[in-house]
Amino acid sequence: MKKTPSRLSLAELQQQAALSRTSADIDEGAAPTLRDLTESLVFSPGDGRIWLNDQRMVLWRSSTYGALRRELISSMGQEQARSLLTRVGYAAGARDAELVLRVWPDSDYANAFHAGPRMHQLEGIVRPETITFEFDIARGDFFADYWWHDSSEDDENIAAFGIGAEPACWMQVGYASGYASAFMGKMIIYREVACRSSGADVCRIVGRPADQWDNPEQDLHYFAPEASAMRVRRSLVPVVSEVTKSRKQANSEDGRYDAAASKLVGISSSFSAARHLSERVAPTQATVLFTGPSGAGKELFAQTLHAISPRAGAPFIAINCAAIPDTLIESELFGVERGAFTGALASRPGRFERAHGGTLFLDEIASLSFVAQGKLLRALQERRIERMGGTREIEVDVRVVAATNVDLRDEVAAGRFREDLFFRLNVFPIVLPPLKERRDDIPLLMEVFLRRYSEQHKRLVPGFTSRAVQALLQYDFPGNIRELQNLVERGVIMVAHGEPIDVNHMFRGEEPHHANTLSLNEGGRLVETASAPEVPARKAGTPLPGSNSQATVSAKEVATYRNALTSNRYNVAAAARQLGLTRAQLAYRLKRHGLL
Repeated sequence: MKKTPSRLSLAELQQQAALSRTSADIDEGAAPTLRDLTESLVFSPGDGRIWLNDQRMVLWRSSTYGALRRELISSMGQEQARSLLTRVGYAAGARDAELVLRVWPDSDYANAFHAGPRMHQLEGIVRPETITFEFDIARGDFFADYWWHDSSEDDENIAAFGIGAEPACWMQVGYASGYASAFMGKMIIYREVACRSSGADVCRIVGRPADQWDNPEQDLHYFAPEASAMRVRRSLVPVVSEVTKSRKQANSEDGRYDAAASKLVGISSSFSAARHLSERVAPTQATVLFTGPSGAGKELFAQTLHAISPRAGAPFIAINCAAIPDTLIESELFGVERGAFTGALASRPGRFERAHGGTLFLDEIASLSFVAQGKLLRALQERRIERMGGTREIEVDVRVVAATNVDLRDEVAAGRFREDLFFRLNVFPIVLPPLKERRDDIPLLMEVFLRRYSEQHKRLVPGFTSRAVQALLQYDFPGNIRELQNLVERGVIMVAHGEPIDVNHMFRGEEPHHANTLSLNEGGRLVETASAPEVPARKAGTPLPGSNSQATVSAKEVATYRNALTSNRYNVAAAARQLGLTRAQLAYRLKRHGLL
């Protein structure tokens, strides 16, 4: 008896079932073809798992999703449910784009873009039909127009609510936006201009960069959870200070609260979880401890926490404990009276007094000495302080927010941090993820930093090259968001006026952009991708330093392309027909090897 393999691809299951193969099953063209994607879908009957390449999948009924959708709408309201499903779809699209870029790094970019709709079709969500598709990554231009047939999301919405006035393919629109944004390195927004749920015969979506839409805020609203969350939180907190009330009324409906929260850029699940926790604790007086690697945005989270809290009208005072010598930390925190020590010519308040009524942010708190830790503990417990050289106690109303990039439990175990102070600070811990764990957010952050530094340095920079986008999506970012910020700013400064940022503009040699910057194959070996920096003066066919045999194009192949071009008088279409390639495939390879 023939042994059944432990894993069966969808293609193998079709062969075993002797299914007839239609023309749609065979897709001749640049990878990833529909067959490539189909063969990447693997079933493991023995352990009950399904895989799309290295990503675990779940096969569930469309009606199950419909039931979940109904529950979300009934419990959260339509606006919040739409925002949540849009963000989930965006994250799924961004992850699928990362999968395509990693597994098929040498694919023609047009075909790689079309892998997204093909994956949507393969997953049984919708059957897309292309009307118009144009893009130029270097210039930041993008336009896509699709028909969507047989949308499963529409089927479930119509079954539950019937025909209404609003489009309903929320998760699918989020998916398309996330997929395109990951490729372009900037925010791409899809709008559903026709939908079966609102009476159309077929759904239709149009995608453009956010800055090319009229009134993009109406779409971006659904990608940002803070707007709807703010309204819910304010409805749950009936009593706030009069100062905060007046400030909110003076700043429109959402005012300062949403403006502050909008500085937090991200849509990944780990980042959204941290932001949700911040919003939950903001209306309270609880002490918050942010933990996470250096450069993950702890101070920005602390500032946002203050801005959306009832203390927003009072000062936000920050101090980096590692930057203050042990001999000065007490005077910096608690203030000093005149004559307390040599040079103290005048009395001055410390950070606690200056933050009265507001928030005191203590960054890198693990660097405090044991003596300073004891005095800080007393201030937190008693809500009173004494200035250095003073004789009276001063009451302070301060919310303390601390941050650290080390594990305080380990510091306690090592005897370097007071256990009682740790428990006083660890009332509401929030962990901020490193950037490599929230890759879905990289395209959004790239666009934000590009816009910021283009304005700051008065430079006209249209966007990033495809190689630069792929390099940033695959880089490990040991410096986290701060490093991404620095790389984009450096690129804005280095690039010529009106040209897109390339890899060599950002990576100047000191960053480890070898295995971390380039993609890795399944065996963990370095494979040069389209995002790898090439030397402009390199002769066609010359291998790049460090590239392996899988990534290096032989001189014979380059000669083949060159001969086909010359024999067809540099007619790319004719040369492509001679080689059995599409024009887009050949043009991509010619450009990559310096022949066009």
